[in-house]
Amino acid sequence: MADKPIRVLLVDDHQVVRRGLRTFLEVQDDIEVVGEAADGAEGVARAEELRPDVVLMDIKMPGTDGIEALKRLRALANPAKVLIVTSFTEQRTVVPALRAGASGYVYKDIDPDALAGAIRSVHAGHVLLQPEVAGVLLAQDEPQGGTGRGTTLTEREREVLGLIADGRSNREIARALVLSEKTVKTHVSNILMKLDLADRTQAALWAVRHGLTT
Repeated sequence: MADKPIRVLLVDDHQVVRRGLRTFLEVQDDIEVVGEAADGAEGVARAEELRPDVVLMDIKMPGTDGIEALKRLRALANPAKVLIVTSFTEQRTVVPALRAGASGYVYKDIDPDALAGAIRSVHAGHVLLQPEVAGVLLAQDEPQGGTGRGTTLTEREREVLGLIADGRSNREIARALVLSEKTVKTHVSNILMKLDLADRTQAALWAVRHGLTT
């Protein structure tokens, strides 16, 4: 039996952008556009109604912007992965979006095939960052005591964290370390708790900052 298509919700205040994204994505066999929204508030409501797998969302929108919408989306019972698709690259928009829980961040001039690949990647559990975006986050000041928290990690947890930083999904980490996915999920939960981090994106950035990449 074939895998179910990835259900995608488009959230952008420009109708022409939504139309362009829909036109391209609807020709992908494994991606289904299940709905659209013109601002963040509508996007959250539609996400709660439609239960998409991935939300493609702009940051700058009238009313409820992408940052606030991200925070609300994370509070849902079954939050979708959010891929930010925007033309804004400034630090003041990049950092809040990722700290609010975005799984990836790409630009509106991305190649269409690369965008489809990005959707598949975040759906699979990868953390997807443009190199310069990661650079912006790595340039941020490390919270006081951040380095010391890493000493509480076990050797296995450090291995898992390094693979998260490499963009591996739980399934890929399980294969690489010859573990069950359930065990990997437990390690990931422990890592987030010990480092006082909210999600995989923050964990990946912490690992890069502290040289734990493989």
